[in-house]
Amino acid sequence: MRRCARARSHDGVCSVSRLPFDQSFDVSPRPRIWAFGISRLRDLLFEIAGEYDERADLRVVSRAYDDAVREVEAAGARRPDVIVAGGSNAAYLKTRLSVPVVQIGPTGFDVMHSLARARRQGERQVALVMPGETPPEVRDFVMAYGLDIVFASYRSAEDAEACVHALREQGVGAIVGPGLIADLAAAAGIDAVFLYSHASIRRGFETALDLAEATRVEVKRRRHIDNLLQHLRDGVVALDASGRVEAINRRLAQALDIDAGHAVGRALAELAPDLSRALPDTDGDVLASIRGVSYLVHRGPLVGDSGEDGVVLTFQESRAVERLDRTLRSKQLTHQFSARYRLDDLIGESASMQRVKTLVKRYAKSDATVLVLGESGTGKEMVAQSIHRLSARREFPFVAINCGAFPEALLESELFGYEEGAFTGARKGGKAGLIEAAHRGTLFLDEIGEMPLPLQSRLLRVLQEREVVRLGSTEPTRVDIRVIAATHGALTERIAGGSFRADLYYRLNILSMALPPLRERVDDMMPLAEALLLQAARREPRLAARVRNDEAVARVLAGVEETLCGYAWPGNVRELQNVIERIVVELADMDSASGTIAPLDVETMRTIAPELFAGRGEMQADSKAAKTLRERSRHVEADQIRAALAACNGDRDQACRVLGISKTTLWRKLNAVR
Repeated sequence: MRRCARARSHDGVCSVSRLPFDQSFDVSPRPRIWAFGISRLRDLLFEIAGEYDERADLRVVSRAYDDAVREVEAAGARRPDVIVAGGSNAAYLKTRLSVPVVQIGPTGFDVMHSLARARRQGERQVALVMPGETPPEVRDFVMAYGLDIVFASYRSAEDAEACVHALREQGVGAIVGPGLIADLAAAAGIDAVFLYSHASIRRGFETALDLAEATRVEVKRRRHIDNLLQHLRDGVVALDASGRVEAINRRLAQALDIDAGHAVGRALAELAPDLSRALPDTDGDVLASIRGVSYLVHRGPLVGDSGEDGVVLTFQESRAVERLDRTLRSKQLTHQFSARYRLDDLIGESASMQRVKTLVKRYAKSDATVLVLGESGTGKEMVAQSIHRLSARREFPFVAINCGAFPEALLESELFGYEEGAFTGARKGGKAGLIEAAHRGTLFLDEIGEMPLPLQSRLLRVLQEREVVRLGSTEPTRVDIRVIAATHGALTERIAGGSFRADLYYRLNILSMALPPLRERVDDMMPLAEALLLQAARREPRLAARVRNDEAVARVLAGVEETLCGYAWPGNVRELQNVIERIVVELADMDSASGTIAPLDVETMRTIAPELFAGRGEMQADSKAAKTLRERSRHVEADQIRAALAACNGDRDQACRVLGISKTTLWRKLNAVR
């Protein structure tokens, strides 16, 4: 993060200075320029300084060498943007200060004019003394005009004094040079001609203004970059090629317990020895610990104009990486596991369905586990999806699995996932299970009563600890899920038979609801049949134009209403949907010349759905089956009542208020299953 500012002087001399960044640097409205000079140069600086009052905050300081260095260091944040100095003083300050220094250089006219003045004072030897080596163009100028000039140079005040004495010993009668040389020559009894002119001072000031502007632009740019660094959530440090800190943001400085302002320029190995030893030697990532906190450290090259000249290290808390991974994991699975059904898809206005819808809205506000009870085909998954769509987890996955549809070994790997090599045929890299896939969303466990006992204990731990361990792994993964379970049978009977864990049942049965079978929703029969027929007709191209609205559907089913309402529907809505599909196929083959569909008659229904018109013996069998279903329904209701009593700590009055029934009804329904 080093930069060089360049300002070109009017006589073609380019002054280049390194600009270190200091957060404490005060950027004033006008450029701050300090001009250092003593004796004759100081007087000349004062004469010119007033011309720049409107363009710069220009200060003439009568200091040189170490005194000048101390003056700048004492200024702190108010130090100058650029320094102007002459001769060896400028060369000295360049090596001692980080502030850019413009060295006043005599122009060709200055040299020619000064030499002419020295020669006009009489026929004598003239010497030209300059700080550092005499520029080649000056030597060429002297040789071109055949001038007899002695060239000399110096690098410090001591050199200057020795140089003047040596020239006196050589018989030099006049010396042309900067202020220090002119003063020494006068003190030695030698005629002195001051080398600098008003023009050279003005050129120095103009160069300083250009450089100050470049410096200020660079400082503002660096401050902008530093501001960006400070707002990063991760820790960042830039190191030069020798491992010294060039920039560091507050987040990392706080983690290291160091002062960011005092860290710049110091070696990272000195600031944090333990951390320095743990850092990667090559570009890439590594885990490192800072004061007990684990960080993912990334190392990348810091590329400058001449290639790589340092490294950039970024520090990200491993916990933040884990949280981000889980968030991304959930986002990626949102579209793969999504809930299709909403509460409006639950068709029915009967009192029992109204109670179900009320519970769905109520349970959606909670994050507690829900147990949905109901016969097969009553819409348990639709209810679960509706709860999810109304909950705060709606933007995250809804993952459903039928616990009775898989063998035990396959169900375990599907639910809990596995690591690479956990078993023969395991996918390379392992696989996340459905519990992990439901992170931040909802996990729907259908037919929970069919889950094998060994998996019940693992599921119980997931519900208690909210963490899952993949097959073949010992590392738990935290999960944030809501569980909705469903069953068509009475879990209390399975508990009594030893096929279901009682502790898992109580963990699942925090909130519960029982879905009414279709035979108990006679008022909903026709609205439900009409809605299913309209949906199926829209999917059939041959019917889409003829069965377009509720009125057309009601006309088609008007002749078979008694048949539909008089059947017990042991398969519930799923069975009704199957019958409706047969009706759609029948309607599609009817003559469409008139453009309308004739109402269905009983004989047509008898042909396509004979089970709705079973004989006496079959009716007795159906009656027996219906009786079995009624008994099953009673057990479901009894389970819900017991769950309410448990939730209310045995308070019967409160349980009755929650269930919306009287005490008499409560005891009657409990006694019905004894």
